[in-house]
Amino acid sequence: MNPFALYIIFSSLALGTVTTLSSYHWILAWIGLEINTLAIIPLMTKTPHPRAIEAATKYFLTQAAASALILFASTMNAWLMGAWAINAPSSFPTSILLAIALAMKLGIAPFHFWLPEVLQGLTLKTGLILSTWQKIAPMTLLIQLSQSVDLNLMLILGILSTMIGGWGGINQTQIRKVLAFSSIAHLGWMVAILKISPQLTLMNFIIYILMTLTLFMTFIFLNTKNIYELSTAWSKSPTLSALSLLALLSLSGLPPLTGFIPKWLIAQEMVKQDLTMFALIILLSTLLSLFFYLRLTYTMSLTLAPSLSNSIYQWFFTKNNLMAPSISLSLLLLPMTPTIIALI
Repeated sequence: MNPFALYIIFSSLALGTVTTLSSYHWILAWIGLEINTLAIIPLMTKTPHPRAIEAATKYFLTQAAASALILFASTMNAWLMGAWAINAPSSFPTSILLAIALAMKLGIAPFHFWLPEVLQGLTLKTGLILSTWQKIAPMTLLIQLSQSVDLNLMLILGILSTMIGGWGGINQTQIRKVLAFSSIAHLGWMVAILKISPQLTLMNFIIYILMTLTLFMTFIFLNTKNIYELSTAWSKSPTLSALSLLALLSLSGLPPLTGFIPKWLIAQEMVKQDLTMFALIILLSTLLSLFFYLRLTYTMSLTLAPSLSNSIYQWFFTKNNLMAPSISLSLLLLPMTPTIIALI
C-alpha cells in the first residue's frame, strides 16, 4: 500500500480514538467511533481476497448498526433528560440501549457473532489492531457509563461472554478464531465487574491489551495461522516458543503470571458484594478457556513436528523492540499487584 495512504489511515485511527476519549458530548463521541470504523476498512481490504472483503463488509454493517443505535439512544436521552453530556444522568431505557450498542461494538456475547468471522478474514497485523486499538474507544465510553448501566444486564452479558468465549474456542484450529473467542471471554470479565468497580474493568482492559499484543506479535513473528503451523514453532525459535507458552498460560489466568491479577481481584470483589455463586460460575467457565490455551501450549512447546520446518531457522529474537518488554510485562506483573491497585 502507498506509504502516504497508510499514514492517512493510521492518523485517522489515532484521531478517531483520541476524539472519542476527549469528548464530553455524545455527538463528538459518535464522530470519533465513525472515524475509527471507516479508517480500518482499507486495512481490512488491503489483501484483495474474498474472505477479507467479506470480513470488512460484516465489520462495517455491525459497526454501522451499533453507531446508529448510539446516535438514536443519545438523541432520545437528550430529548428525555435535556442533556447531551456523556456523564450526565441518563434514563433507564437509554442506558440499556447504549450498553447494548457498545457491547455490539466490542463483540460482547450475545452480540459477538461478527468477531470470530471478521478476525478470521484478516491478516494477523490488522487483527492485532482490531483486537486492541479498536476496542479502546467503546470500552472508554462503557466505563464512563458505568454508574448508569443496569447491574443485572451487565452480569448477564458477563456470564454469557465468559461461557460462549470458553465453549466457542474449544473446537477451533485457527489461531485467529481462538484469539477472538479469548477476547470475548476477557470482555465478559470486564463487563461483569463494570458496575461494581469500573477501576477493575480499566485495569483488566489494560492487562488484556498487553497480553493480546504479546501473543499477536509472537504469531506474526512465527508466521503461524493455525495449530498445525504452530507445531513447527519450536524448530523456528525455541526461546520465543518457551516464552509464548508462558504468555498463553498468563492469558488463561494461571498464577503466578500477570493474567491472574484481574481474575483474582474481580472474584474477590464479587464475593465482597455477595455474588459468590456468580463468581464461582465465571471462574468455572474460565476452565473452558484454559483447555484450549493448554492445547495451544502443548502443540507449540511439548510436541515436535514429524518433519522439521523448511523455513530459515530464526534462533534469535526479531529486531522488534516491543517484543521483550511486552513479554516481560505479560508474565511478571503479579508481585506489582499492590502498586497497580494503588494506581487505579
